[in-house]
Amino acid sequence: MKLKQIKDLFQSELKELYEVEEIDHFFFMLTEFYLSVNRLQLALNPEIIVTNEKNELFKEALKSFKNYLPIQYIIGETEFFGLPFKVNSSVLIPRPETEELVEWILKRQVTNKNQLRILDIGTGSGCIAISLAKNLPNAKVYALDISNDALKIAIKNAQLNHVNIEFIKANILNSNAWNSEFKNLKFDIIVSNPPYVRELEKEHMKSNVLDNEPHLALFVDDENPLKFYKAITQYAVDNLSTHGDLFFEINEYLGSQMIQLLKNYNFNDIELKQDIFKKDRMIKGTKKG
Repeated sequence: MKLKQIKDLFQSELKELYEVEEIDHFFFMLTEFYLSVNRLQLALNPEIIVTNEKNELFKEALKSFKNYLPIQYIIGETEFFGLPFKVNSSVLIPRPETEELVEWILKRQVTNKNQLRILDIGTGSGCIAISLAKNLPNAKVYALDISNDALKIAIKNAQLNHVNIEFIKANILNSNAWNSEFKNLKFDIIVSNPPYVRELEKEHMKSNVLDNEPHLALFVDDENPLKFYKAITQYAVDNLSTHGDLFFEINEYLGSQMIQLLKNYNFNDIELKQDIFKKDRMIKGTKKG
């Protein structure tokens, strides 16, 4: 089958589900991944023939798109902060907003030549921890998650990006167990992107996220939406070094509550930061001296 015919098939079968530009984007991501053929190469050579084996891959992908499976899960990888990451349905697909959180942390540390200790809580694919480790080579980075399947992916991603990270399986809400894991270490940075989508917000989510990405990493009870933030902040009070920083990615609707939470635990220099979409998405607090 010719590659041009497969492209036409994608457009005809998916036109009721996706925009034309989006279908083209998906298709050319697949041609790059499966065939190392880009948009220009196909335009210059529309007669490219696809082998039966590769043709089956495109057919399977087409079925997956009809079920709204994200392209990142279909090809099993994505890019975050300029680095490659393996992903599957055990981990959230890293978002551009989280890249902004990493960039913020790095800017805070640009003049710091010390060996930092960093803890990433709820690491998922490992995208935050690995990106920080890659850009702060003197740092000692620890990453925690409750999911064995997520940790398997994170470990693969650390190996893929040639960084050394100590991964720990633990429950975010059981901070009493952390001291035994870390032997009462003091951290210079604690960062977390915990579950923060309230159940009441499900109806506003796209089906490709709602039906495919892990709910364990996404959702929190409507009645207690800050429970993960409270547990982590309590832990940070005792386990951040003096003048250490606590960073969170947050629910855009709960910025004022997060400011109050950090104030209640006597954090200084609290900053609420918007993402590229002008939504309250990140917050930082510094431990008092």
